[in-house]
Amino acid sequence: MRDLTYPPIIYTALAGFKLLGQRIQMTGTEHVPRTGGVLLAYNHIGYVDFVYGGLAAHPSKRLVRFMAKRELFDHPAVGPLMRSLHHIEVDRASGEKSLDVALDYLKSGEAVGIFPEATISRAMEIKDIKTGAVRIAAEAGVPLVPVILWGTQRMMTKDHPRDFRRGKTIALTVGEPMHPTGENAAAETAELKSRMSALLDQTIAAYPAEEQPPGSWWLPQRHGGSAPTLAEAKLLDAEELRERARKRAAKRAAAKGG
Repeated sequence: MRDLTYPPIIYTALAGFKLLGQRIQMTGTEHVPRTGGVLLAYNHIGYVDFVYGGLAAHPSKRLVRFMAKRELFDHPAVGPLMRSLHHIEVDRASGEKSLDVALDYLKSGEAVGIFPEATISRAMEIKDIKTGAVRIAAEAGVPLVPVILWGTQRMMTKDHPRDFRRGKTIALTVGEPMHPTGENAAAETAELKSRMSALLDQTIAAYPAEEQPPGSWWLPQRHGGSAPTLAEAKLLDAEELRERARKRAAKRAAAKGG
């Protein structure tokens, strides 16, 4: 797979992180194999997660092909860039095509990134996750490596203003690989969620305390922050979906009226 765009994008991003005075804190990157197909499963806490997620594989000299929502590929500026990086378009209404592409990539030895929670977690905790990650890894016969991102939500996430001020720490923790068989996808998914939750706790504990004081909106309540609980976040997610549906209906009605 030819990569004319990806390498310069990486170096540009690294320069950008330096310009922002960011400290990149990474542990466990040795768990990303240097060769062969591998599926990286990331938590999802902010809109820039995929920008930083590839760093987990950087020490192994791997390029991560992220599975990302179709809307990004539809964007006139972002879409061509996503395609040039060989990321994988996901249509939530019909995901079979993206599944086939991901399997092809993995079987040909690529590193693929997936966000098994599907959408951003307002609670900053691991939401219920889909079985897709373990099923894809099992069918492709590749390891499934959990990865936790932390600090990206402070820059750009749901319900909060963007904040690109200098000096933030961005943390990534890579866990030991799983080797799903697919025989019990629900149980293996529960194991993935358990591992990711443990890694999240570990990452939060190792994060600079001065950057996440008690009451911080980006910190889960059980860690002393003021983020919504998982139950509260679920209600907010449902309200967001209802509002989107209302806007779509209004747009269709306006189009018919016009």
